[in-house]
Formats: sequence, structure tokens, C-alpha cells
Amino acid sequence: MTASLLPILLFIAIAAALGVVLLSVGSLLGPKREGAVKQMPYESGMDPIHDARRRFDVRFHLVAIAFLLFDVELLFLYPWAVANKHPDGLAKSGADLGLLVFGEVMVFVTLLALGLVYAWRKGLFRWR
Repeated sequence: MTASLLPILLFIAIAAALGVVLLSVGSLLGPKREGAVKQMPYESGMDPIHDARRRFDVRFHLVAIAFLLFDVELLFLYPWAVANKHPDGLAKSGADLGLLVFGEVMVFVTLLALGLVYAWRKGLFRWR
């Protein structure tokens, strides 16, 4: 088994070494121009309006967390939907697990919906 992995390991080692060598040569031979303009953030060719370390309102972060919550929900629901594409996708040894898994998924979605209603009532999506 190790003989079959040797070419793969050799390829990875050569690729890593080549990357390190190319980055080192570029940093050693490349021009060194330091200055205030080089340190400024690039914003589509425009001069920056504000400092890059400006504070954001906490509401942006709360909405981002709500988005991530429902994004992760889809990560959990997609494999379930793919497994249930065929009627006997979850059947094991003659036992019908389809309704059990469907019930578990509905509990999961209901809890997330309750969380959304709670966030809505607390004013998460209200911008003043």
C-alpha cells in the first residue's frame, strides 16, 4: 500500500517545494517599494472614504448570524433530501425509517422557524 502512495506523496512534496522556491525567489528578487500609498486599502481605484478599521453596527452581525443559521440548515437538509429522492432511500433491512426521519427533520425545521419568529419579535430585522 505504501508503494502505491509513493507517487502521490512525491507529487505533493515537489509541488510544496516548488511553491516555496517560487515565493522565495519572487520576494528576494522583486522590487521593494514601501510607502504610505502602498499600505492603503484598494477600493476599486477610488480613494478610501473611511478607515478600514471602522466599527460596524451590531445589527449587521446579528443579521449575518441569522443568515449563517439558515445556511447551515440547508447544509443539513440537502443530504436528507438527496437520500429521500427515491421512496426506499432510507429503508434498512425492511424497516421503514422514512416517516421517522421525516418527523425528525420536521422537528428540526420547526425549531429553526421558532428561532426565526423569536428573532423577528425581538426586532432583529427592524432598522431604525
